[in-house]
Amino acid sequence: MPARESTVPLPAPIDAPDRRRLPPLLRRAWFSLNQAFRRRIHHLDITPDQFTLLRWLTESPPQGVTQRRIADLMASDPNTVASLLQRMTASGLISRQADPKDRRANRVRLLPKGKRVYHKARKIAIDLQAEVLQALPEPRREAFLFDLETLADACRERLDAE
Repeated sequence: MPARESTVPLPAPIDAPDRRRLPPLLRRAWFSLNQAFRRRIHHLDITPDQFTLLRWLTESPPQGVTQRRIADLMASDPNTVASLLQRMTASGLISRQADPKDRRANRVRLLPKGKRVYHKARKIAIDLQAEVLQALPEPRREAFLFDLETLADACRERLDAE
């Protein structure tokens, strides 16, 4: 899809019915991207959340990551992460073992099958991201991602302040 020309209108009053609103725009973008990715990786028998976890584990130290850290990285609650890990363990993508320093914590490690699946899905993820970012003029793409990260951090700060 070619980049469309951007015209930024003057802001409408904050409560105007036609005002662009951050939550629905983020939700619509996330949902559409998530569904497109889900369809493209379906043949690998993983979900977008499983891909995200495989990515975090690929980028983590060899001794693995605690479940608590995974919940933080994925911005998810511990029960959702525990269910995700259970399914991925059953699929042979990861292993979970008690942390030798803290028996209450589990360390999650990537297994060879998980690494293979991750590398296949990574190519698909990169291609999809490139396709989607083509909607923006090339010089604006990195700035957009930087701004989006800034917004994500600001949202997280508000959550942590609660």
